[in-house]
Amino acid sequence: MAHLRSPLTGLTRRSVLATGAAALATPMLSRRAFAAATELTMLAWYGHAEPDMVAEFEAQNNVKFVPKYYTGGDNMLGLISQSPPGTFDIILSDAEYVQQLNAAGYIDELDPADYHFDEYFPEFQQFPGHWLDGKLFSVMARFGFLGVAYNTDALTEAEASTYNVFWDPKLTGKVGHFDWHLPNLGQISLLNGNPIPYDIDEAAWEAVKDKTMTLRPQVGGFFDYGGTFSSLNDGQMLAFAGIGDWITGTLEKNGAKVRSIIPEEGGLQWTESWSIGKGSSKADLAKKWIQYATSAQGQAKSANMAAYPALIPNQKGWEVLNAENPAEAKRQGMVIGQSNVMDMIRSGKIQFRQLPIQQDLETWNDFWSDYKGA
Repeated sequence: MAHLRSPLTGLTRRSVLATGAAALATPMLSRRAFAAATELTMLAWYGHAEPDMVAEFEAQNNVKFVPKYYTGGDNMLGLISQSPPGTFDIILSDAEYVQQLNAAGYIDELDPADYHFDEYFPEFQQFPGHWLDGKLFSVMARFGFLGVAYNTDALTEAEASTYNVFWDPKLTGKVGHFDWHLPNLGQISLLNGNPIPYDIDEAAWEAVKDKTMTLRPQVGGFFDYGGTFSSLNDGQMLAFAGIGDWITGTLEKNGAKVRSIIPEEGGLQWTESWSIGKGSSKADLAKKWIQYATSAQGQAKSANMAAYPALIPNQKGWEVLNAENPAEAKRQGMVIGQSNVMDMIRSGKIQFRQLPIQQDLETWNDFWSDYKGA
């Protein structure tokens, strides 16, 4: 009897009930569909809140990211210190600054069980500075290497295989600096033979300053993120200190004749990580974003980020990248089962970029200002 058709409508009782239920639900669906997106504020390097990175997450969670972009860790700290607590829901920082963020009370403690550490390479599961007394404060998201960036028409790979190339007479006025003291002075420290380039005594620090000053006549400029891109792209600068594939990779993929190499003296590793801003009223959504960005799929997306590419710590992310974009996986050296970038770390050729250990940060910063003004 329940399935007798109405002579007027041809509907079964069940279909009438289903239609009625759908009608009752429609206003709720409509309200949800047109609800204003929740705004999540993000403090980060340029590119992390652009559509190629966040569009999928925004659509899935009815979220709209509001980014504030910075260049360099000192700039990041300045922006946070000048902002009321809770201004930034999500903070992307260079790994060496996490300790300072934590000490200043700018970031929240995180629960390690919420994140994908079981998928990470062992070297990155308890990354230095991200933990304090067994407590987690930041989740590693991506990393890369800094070496010699060069114009392939001007220099051969062999010529670029040492930091000494920056002093080559044919590069006079054509050497550029990414305008941040840590990567540049770390590279000079490596050239001077310091095995841990940021842990040097006063004599070694004086030697780094002296060596750096001899480079000043070669230098054609000090550049921010955009200026570094354009000056390499148009050939204004033929070699660059303080950067790596995070700049040249994007240019190279777009046809520019530039490349980066880790020279014989070794290279530096930059590392970016996610934290939740202290005082955020949207900490649950911020956590959800970090989970997304550090998942295998999110990591593969991050490796190929339009603004600048990067290496990723999630092994399953490597698998996704190799399946979806094998050419980029090969270009960056994230191939599985053969020689890859992890070998460079394990061999000791790469040192983590750090804050200076035997000098304070202001000492390095003050010298960099003097050097630029020389």
